[in-house]
Amino acid sequence: MSLLMAYPVDWLPGWKWSGDYTGIALVAAFANALNGALLARRPDHYKNFTVVGIFLMGLLMGLGRGVTRDVLLAKIPGFLTNPAFILVALISGAIGYFTAYSEGQLFREGYFQLITSFSLPLYAVTGAIAASKAGLPVAGVLAIGIIGPTAGRWYVDVSCDVPPKQFIRGEWFVTIALLTAVIWVICDGAGLPSPASTAISVVIGYVVRVLALFYGWEEPLAKEPSGAYIHDDGRPQLGRKLKGKSQRELASLGLSVNDSGDSK
Repeated sequence: MSLLMAYPVDWLPGWKWSGDYTGIALVAAFANALNGALLARRPDHYKNFTVVGIFLMGLLMGLGRGVTRDVLLAKIPGFLTNPAFILVALISGAIGYFTAYSEGQLFREGYFQLITSFSLPLYAVTGAIAASKAGLPVAGVLAIGIIGPTAGRWYVDVSCDVPPKQFIRGEWFVTIALLTAVIWVICDGAGLPSPASTAISVVIGYVVRVLALFYGWEEPLAKEPSGAYIHDDGRPQLGRKLKGKSQRELASLGLSVNDSGDSK
């Protein structure tokens, strides 16, 4: 008891909302936690999760990317020193939980993809900035710019027993993270102010990602072995991939469910 009294837990210090890219990191955590909760509610990922499970998925994706980046950079993960990250991720997870479906029980795929398109380049930039401040060479900066923003999706996919998005056919994902990090390195190397480098990188990454979704630009498949069957990956996209789909086709993509919550 005396030992506990000598080292009391102090709940007040540590809360930080701005300064040293904290604001950008919190926005990124918010967007990613929203993605995590939405993804766990998506029919192709949902595994009879509890409400607590959905919130934990939000935390896993909202904080997992930053934790992975910080561990690689030999730093204490930000959410352990700044509780604001946990609060923001929980609020975002709640928003994702209650907005995953619209009337008629159709998963809000467009909403999910647009949020993903924003969070992916944002985390790529924050990762590149952190790696640069740690003194890593360009190759290390680009590596963190790729690993950081894609790690959260890995955690959620593996937890949901789904093949990680990094390795399967789909719209540009890893490519967008790399592109964003490369643009930031170029802008920073050109001597542009840090806010300008960040804004340019995020905007270009976001625009290219949305275009890739709309036009169905996909990372190329590896050459299939002779006689192999190309399975439907069930990863729907925006634009042409969803336009004019029937209810049966939407159900095959894992987006349409009936009122009881079961897949059609």
